Amino acid sequence: MSKIHASAATALHDLMADGLTIAVGGFGLSGIPADLIDAVRESGAKDLTIVSNNMGVDGKGLGVLIEAGQVRKVIASYVGENKLFAEQYLAGQLEVEFTPQGTLAERLRAGGAGIPAFYTRTGAGTLVAEGKPLEEFDGVTYVRERAITADVALVHAHTADTDGNLIYRYTARNFNPVVATAGAVTIAEAEVIVEPGELDPNHIVTPGVYVQRLVQASNRVKDIEQRTVRQRPEPLTV
Repeated sequence: MSKIHASAATALHDLMADGLTIAVGGFGLSGIPADLIDAVRESGAKDLTIVSNNMGVDGKGLGVLIEAGQVRKVIASYVGENKLFAEQYLAGQLEVEFTPQGTLAERLRAGGAGIPAFYTRTGAGTLVAEGKPLEEFDGVTYVRERAITADVALVHAHTADTDGNLIYRYTARNFNPVVATAGAVTIAEAEVIVEPGELDPNHIVTPGVYVQRLVQASNRVKDIEQRTVRQRPEPLTV
């Protein structure tokens, strides 16, 4: 059966429902599955739990789901770029589970690897550890963290083949690989899709066994959260 779907909407149409847990790749606005995020918004599904490094910015990326009132809970490591997200959290309208960034990545990786929990020193002695089991190893206190699995995982790749093997590009190779392994159903959008055998096996990051559905990513502007530039120097005159 072909993994290729005509659009992000068709790839998601029979999966979306209220109350799902959705893991989303990307870092800020870099490497996000923007077409798939828009399709989630258009589905109208509510009471979603979103697992992602952060929630994009106001009006872009995962921020569109916050604006649409579709999100009940967020598991993330950073929220500073999205004002509406912060406002809803502070007003008690949105449940947020803050997780240190490396711990979040490992929770997703463990979920994809079938490891139910692991111990880490990160967060020991802080609010992060409250209510979690602690264990001492070699005289050092560790916190037990549960793995994360998702009903649906959404990722963005630069290049894929029709079997679902994925290659990421530059900064987009951030949370996408671990998110791809953590979903019961993983959907990838890719900028370039080629035939099997055209990818160098040494360059494949996510094997196609983890990817159930694949769509062609649209040719859209890749937004930057904060564009910082320096003024060009005045040309020298002779």
